[in-house]
Amino acid sequence: MPEFLAHAALLPDGWASDVLIAVDAAGWITEVRPGASPGMATRLPGVVIPGVPNLHSHAFQRAMAGATERRGPEGQDSFWSWREVMYRFSARLGPEEVEAVAAQLQVELLEWGFTSLAEFHYLHHAPDGTPYADPAEMALRQLAAARRSGIGITLLPVLYRHGGIFGVPPAPGQRRFLHDLDGYLRLVEACRAAVAGDPQMAVGVAPHSLRAVTPEMLAVLAGMAGPIHIHVAEQPREVAECLAATGARPVEWLLANLPIDARWCLVHATHMTVAETTGLAATGAVAGLCPTTEASLGDGFFPLPAWLAAGGRFGIGTDSHVGTSARDELRLLETGQRLLLQSRAVTTSDAVPHPGRRLLEGALAGGAQALGRRAGAIAPGMRGDLVELAGDHPSLAGHSGDTLLDAWIFSGQANPIRSVFVGGRQVVAAGRHVMAREIGEEFAQVMRRLLA
Repeated sequence: MPEFLAHAALLPDGWASDVLIAVDAAGWITEVRPGASPGMATRLPGVVIPGVPNLHSHAFQRAMAGATERRGPEGQDSFWSWREVMYRFSARLGPEEVEAVAAQLQVELLEWGFTSLAEFHYLHHAPDGTPYADPAEMALRQLAAARRSGIGITLLPVLYRHGGIFGVPPAPGQRRFLHDLDGYLRLVEACRAAVAGDPQMAVGVAPHSLRAVTPEMLAVLAGMAGPIHIHVAEQPREVAECLAATGARPVEWLLANLPIDARWCLVHATHMTVAETTGLAATGAVAGLCPTTEASLGDGFFPLPAWLAAGGRFGIGTDSHVGTSARDELRLLETGQRLLLQSRAVTTSDAVPHPGRRLLEGALAGGAQALGRRAGAIAPGMRGDLVELAGDHPSLAGHSGDTLLDAWIFSGQANPIRSVFVGGRQVVAAGRHVMAREIGEEFAQVMRRLLA
């Protein structure tokens, strides 16, 4: 049974020194004891925080990062023109490419402090829409990548049937994504069978968006167990289309027609009215925020102050993976609000005056809830997911406690993460993933083929 002795650690009730953390063979924390003597425990001389959950990922899009920035022929690019490029790029990816890209992404996420992720997986079939011999082939590739990298994963098979609200025929570029309800339910069961008994893995469900499913499909998925994730209100055009089709805005429609509760994660939820914001916060659902991708795609600003004032829960994700750092998502979440509001320390309160502490604890709790995992805290019964920050790193030197978290998030560009453990197993040492070279070489070979 591995044991660690953290020089300093962030526990649920605050900072503590000389913290013994014991993890059992299945990866669960069994004991946390401040003020302990070293004994035979592995010493972690830095500052230990819980590993951060990543609540929204489209792994295959990591291969697109940096390749979609060129101005398009129509002149004014947008989320919608980017989406067409994404459809064309996704047609190049087979199972081997998908697994290699996912493994590389997971290596990068782990090196930057994410220890688990929710994979919003909709790249299901061959490019012409034909299912593979095993219809779960592409989903199983996500799990295979996670077993190699060591990251915890909540796999979210996506139900995608239509091309617009409600029941608009799909576009040709969406053929790889499509299922009828019966085929989708079989996929979910296959994924659940594949993760059975593995404490590192879980399965939820994901209706892609109001554009992609019918109300009847949503009602079925709402009755299923586990986390439920959905894209919603990411773009003004989506809001306008929903209003035209239903007479209601997307979040408004969901609140009126479905039993939204703490199982749900509404990804983006960027364009909400005050009534939608307070109404959604009251359900206990998590807002899935992806600041770097939302900036890249020109989505807009989430109403964060109103959300927090209403007691709303949030987590962070890297979505299209133009960034893969937990720190950078938290940084942009705060600094984007500063730009919008021409203010500072937007996420703070009288009780928590340091934005770093407020951002991290919010992302830990909301992310763990959205993934349906006992994670996000260093406490008995939680996953042994630990991130060690090097206290002597130039961006952290001289800092401690909550000011160290502020320095981690808001100071410098280098990565001060020294070690990462997932379920008690070390996956990052001296800042480098233990399989970074091997996985990186495979990824490079795939990228040369894709971009040739």
